Amino acid sequence: MADNKGNIFKRFGKKISDVFAELKRVTWPTGEKLGKTAAVVLLVIAFFAVYLTLIGNGGRWLLDKVGFYDIVETTPSVETTEATEAPAETVEETEPSAEG
Repeated sequence: MADNKGNIFKRFGKKISDVFAELKRVTWPTGEKLGKTAAVVLLVIAFFAVYLTLIGNGGRWLLDKVGFYDIVETTPSVETTEATEAPAETVEETEPSAEG
Protein backbone atom coordinates (compact mmCIF):
# COMPACT_ATOMS: atom_id res chain seq x y z
CA MET A 1 0.00 0.00 0.00
CA ALA A 2 1.01 3.58 -0.42
CA ASP A 3 2.93 5.30 2.32
CA ASN A 4 0.39 7.82 3.65
CA LYS A 5 2.38 8.98 6.63
CA GLY A 6 3.14 12.61 7.10
CA ASN A 7 1.83 15.86 5.80
CA ILE A 8 0.68 16.06 2.16
CA PHE A 9 3.21 18.84 1.49
CA LYS A 10 6.06 16.72 2.90
CA ARG A 11 5.02 13.79 0.68
CA PHE A 12 4.82 16.08 -2.34
CA GLY A 13 8.24 17.55 -1.54
CA LYS A 14 9.70 14.04 -1.24
CA LYS A 15 8.30 13.09 -4.66
CA ILE A 16 9.80 16.22 -6.22
CA SER A 17 13.21 15.53 -4.69
CA ASP A 18 13.02 11.92 -5.94
CA VAL A 19 12.33 13.18 -9.47
CA PHE A 20 15.34 15.52 -9.39
CA ALA A 21 17.56 12.74 -8.02
CA GLU A 22 16.47 10.45 -10.85
CA LEU A 23 17.09 13.16 -13.47
CA LYS A 24 20.68 13.52 -12.21
CA ARG A 25 21.29 9.83 -12.94
CA VAL A 26 20.04 10.08 -16.54
CA THR A 27 22.64 9.82 -19.29
CA TRP A 28 21.82 12.78 -21.54
CA PRO A 29 22.81 12.67 -25.23
CA THR A 30 25.42 15.05 -26.57
CA GLY A 31 24.42 17.80 -28.97
CA GLU A 32 26.01 15.91 -31.88
CA LYS A 33 24.17 12.67 -31.12
CA LEU A 34 20.91 14.57 -30.63
CA GLY A 35 21.34 16.27 -34.03
CA LYS A 36 22.05 12.96 -35.78
CA THR A 37 19.08 11.27 -34.17
CA ALA A 38 16.78 14.16 -35.07
CA ALA A 39 18.01 14.04 -38.69
CA VAL A 40 17.27 10.31 -38.90
CA VAL A 41 13.78 10.82 -37.51
CA LEU A 42 13.04 13.64 -39.98
CA LEU A 43 14.33 11.56 -42.91
CA VAL A 44 12.15 8.61 -41.93
CA ILE A 45 9.12 10.88 -41.63
CA ALA A 46 9.83 12.42 -45.06
CA PHE A 47 10.32 8.99 -46.64
CA PHE A 48 7.03 7.65 -45.33
CA ALA A 49 5.17 10.84 -46.28
CA VAL A 50 6.35 10.45 -49.89
CA TYR A 51 5.71 6.69 -49.85
CA LEU A 52 2.15 6.99 -48.52
CA THR A 53 1.38 9.82 -50.95
CA LEU A 54 2.53 7.67 -53.87
CA ILE A 55 0.49 4.71 -52.64
CA GLY A 56 -2.63 6.87 -52.27
CA ASN A 57 -2.28 8.60 -55.63
CA GLY A 58 -1.39 5.31 -57.35
CA GLY A 59 -4.47 3.68 -55.90
CA ARG A 60 -6.65 6.56 -57.03
CA TRP A 61 -5.13 6.41 -60.54
CA LEU A 62 -5.71 2.64 -60.71
CA LEU A 63 -9.33 2.97 -59.57
CA ASP A 64 -9.85 5.72 -62.15
CA LYS A 65 -8.52 3.44 -64.90
CA VAL A 66 -10.84 0.56 -63.99
CA GLY A 67 -13.83 2.89 -63.83
CA PHE A 68 -14.51 2.71 -60.13
CA TYR A 69 -15.53 6.36 -59.92
CA ASP A 70 -17.79 6.31 -62.99
CA ILE A 71 -21.38 7.31 -62.33
CA VAL A 72 -23.79 4.49 -63.00
CA GLU A 73 -27.41 5.33 -63.68
CA THR A 74 -29.58 3.09 -61.56
CA THR A 75 -33.01 4.25 -62.73
CA PRO A 76 -34.33 2.96 -66.05
CA SER A 77 -34.17 5.54 -68.79
CA VAL A 78 -37.38 6.57 -70.55
CA GLU A 79 -37.28 5.88 -74.27
CA THR A 80 -38.32 8.80 -76.39
CA THR A 81 -40.62 8.33 -79.32
CA GLU A 82 -41.45 10.57 -82.23
CA ALA A 83 -44.73 11.58 -80.59
CA THR A 84 -42.99 12.98 -77.56
CA GLU A 85 -40.23 14.64 -79.53
CA ALA A 86 -42.37 16.30 -82.21
CA PRO A 87 -44.77 19.05 -81.24
CA ALA A 88 -48.40 18.01 -81.22
CA GLU A 89 -50.41 19.02 -84.26
CA THR A 90 -52.88 21.74 -83.61
CA VAL A 91 -56.45 20.93 -84.47
CA GLU A 92 -58.46 23.85 -85.73
CA GLU A 93 -61.83 24.03 -84.17
CA THR A 94 -64.60 24.92 -86.52
CA GLU A 95 -67.53 26.86 -85.36
CA PRO A 96 -70.91 25.35 -86.09
CA SER A 97 -72.39 27.07 -89.03
CA ALA A 98 -75.65 28.91 -88.76
CA GLU A 99 -76.96 27.45 -92.02
CA GLY A 100 -77.72 24.16 -91.08
